Amino acid sequence: MSDDIVRDSNGNILADGDSVTLIKDLKVKGSGGVTLKRGTMVKNIRLTGDAEEIEANVEKVRGLVLRTEFVKKA
Repeated sequence: MSDDIVRDSNGNILADGDSVTLIKDLKVKGSGGVTLKRGTMVKNIRLTGDAEEIEANVEKVRGLVLRTEFVKKA
């Protein structure tokens, strides 16, 4: 893990276990056409070694990597 501070699209600091909300509809590659809609709540995120990416599980997709530019802290 790096010592970089992970921030959401609004500049709020994110930590392991936080909940975030999607700010844009996202098509999930390799999932058979699943689209996560804007406003979807993603709970219990995990930070990766990259300050621009987080890991999460949503009901349809497990092990999803999200870019922080598309989420805001809930």
